Amino acid sequence: MNPNADPDSPQRLWKMGRVVLQRETAHRGGKTVIVIKDFATHLPISVIETIAKRVRAACGCGGTVRDKRIEIQGDQAAKVRAVLEAEGFEVKGVK
Repeated sequence: MNPNADPDSPQRLWKMGRVVLQRETAHRGGKTVIVIKDFATHLPISVIETIAKRVRAACGCGGTVRDKRIEIQGDQAAKVRAVLEAEGFEVKGVK
């Protein structure tokens, strides 16, 4: 049995792919949120929720996961981009 094939290994990597950042204020009472969208279709919702938790912790703010999109409260695009790039994503969108 190949030791690299262990499904419980923390070294098991997903190919993260590309995500898009978008700044939104519509229907939010004038508050700004950063939306992370267009995750690869093979990523399960559990991986997206884990990434959302890491982004929220790094930004020190709230957020949620809706329909395979992460919404982060506040206008913190630079911090969000840095965390996503550290996780292995190619980030497009808001600079």
